[in-house]
Amino acid sequence: MDREFILETREASEDDPLAEATAVVEELRTGFTEYRADAEATLAEMRQQIADLETRMARPRGQGTPSNDEVPLERRAFTNFLRGGREAMEAEEVRALIVGDDTKGGYLAPAEFVAEVIKGIVEVSPIRQAVRVGSTSSGSVILPKLTSRPTAHWVGEDEERQETTQTYGQIEIPVHEAACFIDVSQRLLEDSAINVESEVATELSTEFGRLESSAFVNGDGVKKPLGIMNAVVPQYLNGHATTLSADALVKLMYDLPALYRNTGSWLMNGTSLGIVRTLKDANGNYLWQPSIQAGQPSTLLGRPVIEDPEMPDIEANAFPILYGDFARAYRIYDRVQLSILRDPYTVATKGLVRFHARRRVGGGPVLTESLRKLKMATA
Repeated sequence: MDREFILETREASEDDPLAEATAVVEELRTGFTEYRADAEATLAEMRQQIADLETRMARPRGQGTPSNDEVPLERRAFTNFLRGGREAMEAEEVRALIVGDDTKGGYLAPAEFVAEVIKGIVEVSPIRQAVRVGSTSSGSVILPKLTSRPTAHWVGEDEERQETTQTYGQIEIPVHEAACFIDVSQRLLEDSAINVESEVATELSTEFGRLESSAFVNGDGVKKPLGIMNAVVPQYLNGHATTLSADALVKLMYDLPALYRNTGSWLMNGTSLGIVRTLKDANGNYLWQPSIQAGQPSTLLGRPVIEDPEMPDIEANAFPILYGDFARAYRIYDRVQLSILRDPYTVATKGLVRFHARRRVGGGPVLTESLRKLKMATA
């Protein structure tokens, strides 16, 4: 029975309950059919979107590049600059990079590329994971430092209150320039299936990370950051020249005020870490406790351990272990710009293109009283 017939019957027999019920059911059936058709169309569209997303996610990492419509003009221009230099760029792409033209040669990399490089540097430089890191656009960073505290005292009801003052000094962290170059195969640059930005960013991260990690630990402050091992840090004596003492580690840790001790971490190299893992307390329990949960670090005396290959070995008169609150003790400041110069000539006979990169970074100690370092005895 079609809808028109039902409606006519309903008008003719307003008092017929069966006709009214039949009309209502038919209206509901028609509405449901329309709703189902709309829902199936929406579901089909969602399935197609999911399929497109899965296709993009299944693309191997580091390979393939998005279409030009998906990439901002500046980043597309930078990618083409890496692949073929200025000659391979369109006019609008050249204009996009000229806006960020570095006066010392080369082009400033897009912010996304710089972020990828810094992310890789963090993975290479262990100490960056523990200290406080910021950014700056100036040649140095000035931080206030409290040099004396107000003196509190007890007074009687009618006694004159003495003036209490506190004084501040300054800590300056200069920003230094770091430079490196990497050689990339011309064939790789010509392969459109390769993500050139990712390849170059990975190589730069490794080189800059290695350079910075060394400076943040052992730098002398001359044309490079002052390293944490060259800062004036309170020390605790181990008592032996070559044998690490478990008691010394405990006492070193508790030599720190609780404010810093309870948020502290250990810093040492892999050789020292191997020795530390064999140490036991008086009851035969290992001081080292392996992690029992994914994503959580192993601990020494209940606090996390950072392995840094730049730390000294355990030997006479050395300082192989640091403990304390590194986030309070040391600061790193990155300049946001990264300049890259493409050199297609120097190693052209080897089928390579050389990229020269420059960046600026500063680092320095700001609160060394939040640290303690272990000193081995003199032989």
